[in-house]
Amino acid sequence: METKSEVLFQRAVSKIPGGVNSPVRAFGSIGGTPRFITKAKGSHLFDVDGNEYIDYIDSWGPCILGHDHPAIREAVIKAAENGLSFGCATEIEVEMAEYICERIPSIDMVRMVNSGTEAVMSALRAARGYTGRDKIIKFAGCYHGHTDSMLVSAGSGVMTSGVPDSAGVTKGCTQDTLTAVYNDLENVRAMMEANEGQVAAVIVEPVGANMGVVLPEKGFLEGLRKLCTDNGALLIFDEVITGFRLGFTGAQGYFGVTPDLTTYGKIIGAGMPVGAYGGRREVMEMVSPAGPVYQAGTLSGNPIAMAAGLTQLKLLYENPDIYQKLEEKGTRLYGAMEQLVKNAGASCQVNHIGSLGCVFFTGERVRDYASAKTSDTKAFADYFMHMLNYGIHLAPAQFEAMFLSDAHTEEDLEKTIAAVESYLKRI
Repeated sequence: METKSEVLFQRAVSKIPGGVNSPVRAFGSIGGTPRFITKAKGSHLFDVDGNEYIDYIDSWGPCILGHDHPAIREAVIKAAENGLSFGCATEIEVEMAEYICERIPSIDMVRMVNSGTEAVMSALRAARGYTGRDKIIKFAGCYHGHTDSMLVSAGSGVMTSGVPDSAGVTKGCTQDTLTAVYNDLENVRAMMEANEGQVAAVIVEPVGANMGVVLPEKGFLEGLRKLCTDNGALLIFDEVITGFRLGFTGAQGYFGVTPDLTTYGKIIGAGMPVGAYGGRREVMEMVSPAGPVYQAGTLSGNPIAMAAGLTQLKLLYENPDIYQKLEEKGTRLYGAMEQLVKNAGASCQVNHIGSLGCVFFTGERVRDYASAKTSDTKAFADYFMHMLNYGIHLAPAQFEAMFLSDAHTEEDLEKTIAAVESYLKRI
């Protein structure tokens, strides 16, 4: 007998490309049918067939306080009572901008947008406008949204779909995008020298989280900062994943490295459709209408998303113990997984930092895009289905992160560890 999720997916495939509105949801790399979710509460998801799962997707990161947090829900309801969208300036936009700028040392000014993709696109344009240069250096395996110029060795869903870049992207769009090797400063230095005076910016995920979780090696981010300063290029941290997650000041605070520009995604909207980019005043003042770099959006700074996001940011800032608890949960879960892998003698690597983690099915240490690609994706698919059947909902792709939230309980962690142990005993 077909499940409700299977019936819904069949309906969806006939009307929506691939049956989903974002590729990684399709279970394309692991097989099977995506679960259609009806409800989320705390650390759990509930599907149309009545199944309950411990969730480690957290809406791809932003639900750091867990799903359906009562204070955030109340803020959204209250804001919605005044209308959904005005297309005009609102007070809460100003409050959000002030809150971020006053608490993130690298950000003097900030512009709200509608997604992480839009934030990156706009930040790159601002960097080019400010420097008068064209070229951008990115890193293989780092995903910065689906703008044309960034779909080069882009990691994440692009990796698991088997599409190295994307059809429909012209050579002209990517001719000024240079792709470097993550954790390899000499490679970046060589690119800078070969393109002297032409590089507008280096953009990086300070912790790689779209080729699985890949940590920056000691000195890598500091080295990028120096290379950019010495060569007149801007350093852009894409903190769509790490922002307000590794700590309130994100990866830049965690590692003590200051970028010129920062991009954020839906975490500043507590999961609502929103993003932002910000940084040094002299760069941001290039953005229209203050300057000549055009960027606009009718729904930018939408009052509902601002209400949700500002509520979450205040809760995180005013309760710093949340980050300590997340660190402890990460150590508990990922540390136990590491020990289980070691005890089983399995060819797996558990990369993790704070509340972010990932299991790679390879015997090779994963430090960049090339080593991430040695992972056995068929083995991951088997692992994924085992965990799903055990009531553990992971991202359905090898090259994604696990996200812990403040709502995950010790019982959740114990059940997850038991599921991993049962899998390792089976293989």
